[in-house]
Amino acid sequence: MEFTLREYSPSDFDALFEIDRACYPRGIAYSRRMLRWYLSQRSSLCIVAQAAGGAEPAVLGFLVAHAHGAEGYIVTIDVLEAQRRSGIGTALLQETERRLAKMGVRHVGLQTATNNEAGVAFWQRHGYRSSGVTRGYYLGRIDAYEMFKELQPARPATA
Repeated sequence: MEFTLREYSPSDFDALFEIDRACYPRGIAYSRRMLRWYLSQRSSLCIVAQAAGGAEPAVLGFLVAHAHGAEGYIVTIDVLEAQRRSGIGTALLQETERRLAKMGVRHVGLQTATNNEAGVAFWQRHGYRSSGVTRGYYLGRIDAYEMFKELQPARPATA
């Protein structure tokens, strides 16, 4: 499926909330309040993937990240199950990393469940490495890898 990437708009909120609920189990998926809080932060960056064409293009996935100086953090990446393995997650991540680097971020961190084999493989494929495990990170019983990646400084545009 063809898709485009764009900035988050507040009109996307309900679609993002539903996608997050579809991607993660209860207790791990964000509440409306928490998702709205993450999206409202001044340091927040949210990229949305939507189906190309159609009268009302559907949201297929999104990525929320934060930047604070040289440090970045990936809050969540969510792609509808039917659209996984189609390049959407990779495109979301690459665009986010590009924008973070342009903002001066040099180090990006995230957590992913140790039992999420597909997720761990995704992050490793994109250059993220584990720096340790946080016991009981999810729901007090599921461990998470602390993962990180060093970003290259953004290259200035050439004329």
